Amino acid sequence: MTATQKPCYSASPKQYHALLHTTFCGVEHPLSTPDTPIHQYLGIKYASVPARFRQSRLWKSYPPIVDASRHGAICPQPRSSKTIEETLVGITDEVVPQQVVKQDEFECLNLNITCPAGLTPQSRVPVMLWVHGGGERGCGSSWVYDCGPLVQKSLDIGKPVILITFNFRIGLFGFAASPMIREDNRSAGLRDQRKAMEWLHNYIGEFGGDSGNITVFGESSGGADILCHMLSADNQIRPMFQRAIVQSALLDHNLPDVANAGWHLSRILAALRVTTMDQFRQVDAEKLAALGNTLRAIDDGVFFRQGWQDFFVKDDAHSRHHSQLKSHIARAHSRARSRSSIRDIRSPSRTSALALPANLQPLIIGDCSADSTQWLRPLSLWTPAGAVRRIKAVCQSLTKASNVMRAYDISPYTPDEDIMDHVLELVNDARVAWPTECVAHSAKRERGGRGVWRYVFDQEGPSKGAPHNAADLVYLFDTIPLPASAQPSSPEIFCETFGDLSDDEDFIQGGGVDEEWTTTVVDEWSYRRVRDTMQERWISFANGEAPWREDKVFVFGPEGETGERSNFILEGRRRRELWKEALEPLGMHLVQKVGLELSRGPSQF
Repeated sequence: MTATQKPCYSASPKQYHALLHTTFCGVEHPLSTPDTPIHQYLGIKYASVPARFRQSRLWKSYPPIVDASRHGAICPQPRSSKTIEETLVGITDEVVPQQVVKQDEFECLNLNITCPAGLTPQSRVPVMLWVHGGGERGCGSSWVYDCGPLVQKSLDIGKPVILITFNFRIGLFGFAASPMIREDNRSAGLRDQRKAMEWLHNYIGEFGGDSGNITVFGESSGGADILCHMLSADNQIRPMFQRAIVQSALLDHNLPDVANAGWHLSRILAALRVTTMDQFRQVDAEKLAALGNTLRAIDDGVFFRQGWQDFFVKDDAHSRHHSQLKSHIARAHSRARSRSSIRDIRSPSRTSALALPANLQPLIIGDCSADSTQWLRPLSLWTPAGAVRRIKAVCQSLTKASNVMRAYDISPYTPDEDIMDHVLELVNDARVAWPTECVAHSAKRERGGRGVWRYVFDQEGPSKGAPHNAADLVYLFDTIPLPASAQPSSPEIFCETFGDLSDDEDFIQGGGVDEEWTTTVVDEWSYRRVRDTMQERWISFANGEAPWREDKVFVFGPEGETGERSNFILEGRRRRELWKEALEPLGMHLVQKVGLELSRGPSQF
C-alpha cells in the first residue's frame, strides 16, 4: 500500500515515529484485551520498485500521517480460489475468511507490525521477522500468518516480542535473471528481503523493538531464503539478524548462474513472442504471473559469499579451516568468560553466551516427517517402470541408481499400489529431510560444535491427520480453527514424558498411506500441548534463551508428544542410516537432482 495521508480516529492506535517524522495510524487486534493489549500497523511501505526487475530502494519518506489500518498489495501471482497455505493445510471453504488483497508488482514491498501496546523506544523488545514460503505463490499478508496469537502468547509468558510479516517479489518478478538484464541480476526477491531487514534495523526502535535483537524465521522456500542470507556476502560484512529458525527448507544446492537462468528466461520470452528486455518489461503483470515460475535464488557471483557451496562439503575437506575457526571461537569464549562470568552464571542458557561471530547466527532447524506431500499430485502419476527409468537417467550410473532404488524399494516389480509411497519417501529425503540434516551438521561444524538446535515435527495436522508440509504452521500461528471432529481429551490418558515410547522408524504420510493414519483425529489437548510448546520455544529463542539442550533433538508429536530426546531418535524418525548408505555416496548435487526430477512427475521428462 502506498503511504497515504488519512486522519487518525481518536480510538485507533497511533505511533509517532521521530526519525521518519510521521504518525502511523494502526488498528487494535481482535485478540487485544485490557490485560494483553495488542496493536497492528499494516501495509507499511519499506522499499520502492523503480522498474520491473530493478533492485528495490529503501523507503524513508512518508507524509505526516500514514494509514496503517489495512494490508498492502502483494506481488502478482497465479490466481486461485485458495492460497498456497490454505491448500497445504487442507482448510475447507467454510473456514476460509474473506480476504481480498490487491496485486501490484510496484507497491508490494510492505510490512505488517504486530506488537504489544504501550511500548516506547526504551522498551527494546525482541523482534521476530517471518519469511513466508510458497515459491511463486504466497504472501506475508495471509490471514494464516496473523501474528496476534504469537504476540499474545509472548505477553502471557512474560517474554514480549514484536512480530513482523512482509511481502517481497516472488516468481519471475523477484528472481528473473539473464545476461539481458545486465546490472540487476542479483536475486531481486532476496534483496527485497534484505531491504526489509534494513528498514527494521533503522526504524523498528520507535515501535519499541530492539534492532540489535532480530530473529528471522521461515518455512519451505522462506526457510531456504533465510539460509541464503546466512550464506550471503552481506551477512559476512554486516549481519542484519541475530538468530534464525529454519523450518522444512526447500534448499537448492544446484543454483543456476546468470547464463543458465537466462536460458530458461529465453524460453519464456519466446512463448510470449518478445525479443528484448524493454518489451518484456511491458508485458502485463497478470500474464507473467499466470506463467508460473518456481525459480528462486541465482548464483550471480555477487550475492553469496565466496566458496558458499563448500558449506555442504564433508568434514575432511575442511578440517584445517574449521580447526582455525574453532580456535577463533575458543578465544572468543575465553574473552567472553573474562568479561561476563557473573552474567553467564546468572543466565547460563542464553544464546548470547555462545560468543559466536556475528555472521554465525544461532540456528534452530528441523522438518516435518511428510513434507513431500506437497508434491502429492505429480508423484501419484509415477509407475514403477517410469520411476526406474527416471532415476537411471538422472544418475547416469547403473551402480548409483541401483543403490538408491534398492534402498527405497523401487524396481520394475514394485506393486503399482505401493510405488507412490516409496517415491514419496525418496523425494521427502532428497529434497527436505537429508538436506536439513546436512545443513544442521554443517552449521554446527562451522560454529565449532555449538549454536545449532535440531527438532523434528511429527505431529499430525488437524485437518489431514498427518504431519504434512506446513502442519507446523497450524500450531505455530494458531489461526486456523480445529475441525469439528476434534473433541476434548483428558491428558491423563497420555504419558507425560513419553519416555516409554520406542524410536521405531517413522512413516511418510501422503496419498495411499495406511488408512488408520489418514483418519487420525487431533484432539484439543494434544493440539494445545504442541501449540503451546512450539510457541514458547520459538519465543524464548527470540528472547536470547537456548530453546533446549544442544545435544538433544526436540520432538513435536506424534499425538501430542513433546520434549527433548536423544539424537539416536533420528535413526528411527528420519531414516538416518539409509541416508548414509544410499544418499551420501551420490552427493548433494545428484541427490537433489533426483528429488527435483521425481517431484515434477513423469509428464516433465
